Amino acid sequence: MRKDDIKLGEAVSMGIGGMVGGGIFAVLGLAISLSKGGTPVAFMLAGIITLLTAYAYSKLSLKYPSKGGTVNFINQAFGKTIFSGGTNNLLWISYIIMLSLYSSAFGSYAGNLFHIVSDPTLNKHLFISGIIIFSTILNYLSVRVVAEAESVAVYIKMTILTLFIIICGYGLFHANHLTQFEFSNWTGPVKLFSGGMVIFVAYEGFELIANASSDIVNPQKNIPRSYFIAISIVILLYVLISFVTVASLSFDKIQKAQEYVLAEAAKPELGHIGFTIITLAAMISTFTAINSTLFGGSRVNYELGIDDELPHEFTKHFWNQPVGLLFTSAFTLLIANTLDLESISTSGSAGFLIIFAIVNLANVRLYKETASKRYISIAGFVMCSVAFLFLLKNQLTHNFWGMMISLGIIAASFAMEYIYKATEKQKKPESAYSKD
Repeated sequence: MRKDDIKLGEAVSMGIGGMVGGGIFAVLGLAISLSKGGTPVAFMLAGIITLLTAYAYSKLSLKYPSKGGTVNFINQAFGKTIFSGGTNNLLWISYIIMLSLYSSAFGSYAGNLFHIVSDPTLNKHLFISGIIIFSTILNYLSVRVVAEAESVAVYIKMTILTLFIIICGYGLFHANHLTQFEFSNWTGPVKLFSGGMVIFVAYEGFELIANASSDIVNPQKNIPRSYFIAISIVILLYVLISFVTVASLSFDKIQKAQEYVLAEAAKPELGHIGFTIITLAAMISTFTAINSTLFGGSRVNYELGIDDELPHEFTKHFWNQPVGLLFTSAFTLLIANTLDLESISTSGSAGFLIIFAIVNLANVRLYKETASKRYISIAGFVMCSVAFLFLLKNQLTHNFWGMMISLGIIAASFAMEYIYKATEKQKKPESAYSKD
């Protein structure tokens, strides 16, 4: 076995770390505000779609193992076309959206515990900007530190979240809010499903396993296992966390503390100490998630430059790292400081639902090569597509500008690729003519 080989446990930790990064800390309050007493079911619905998509990822990872992951799968199925290039551009932008979500969550939790200035809004944005800039510098200084920090953080946050479930779960014996789970407190089926799709970003990180697939030991067994074990653990974790939170706080309190609700939910049983511990756990989780996603996002940008889906200038380096790192950080600073949490979450969920729908479609097209049961990936494609439409329908009346931003990002991803390809096509005859 090679030194860099990845065992099953390490691959599972990687998938869990990617999912339980900042997502649950960022979107839990939003999820409860949208789905009310049905929030655990909303997380379950989003998890089922993730499991269906994981089937396509596991089959594609076995057939096409590489560090390119999603980018490689899409190119294998559709070639290097405007469609695949636009989809891969959307992947890069969706990484930026995720970074914005994690940064916003870090700012909310940190700003509620530490006060640099008296204005709470300015205080939050100082933390948002500070963590993005610090993480960018750290990525330039030491990629190894980033990787090691994520490995340690997985165990810290899983331990703290497990203790949170156990201790606050014990409090359910005398909880005052169990009636909030009554069907009268659920939102309608459409809104419940839509709420589950807004929080879909909380499951996004499982595809990190694909990037490590070429190094996983005994891949035929361990690649599928790593996906399904990691996702199953995270579904159970999210369902339990959402259940305990709804049972611990009234809907009014959850709405008031929406951006740091997990810390607030620890108060009834653990007081201010519990609030502080969960806040620190959220800061550690979101910080490491920002670091690893910033690294991953810059690598996607670099791969797109190599594959001629973005200008070759993105293959250049600055301070031994791809220049895409700077672009990724700059766009994250802009989005995290201008969009509200729901618009960020909606845009991220919309982006990844489309990407995962296309990955399912890729496996449908390549089912003979990947030895897949085509109907499973067809079901995954349909579910992701329907979920995307439900998400848009809900946002149309609930958050119109958030929906328009989401559609604008998707359109921009494909328009950017079309313009780039058209520009390159015009340049080639000119360069050929000049050589003659």
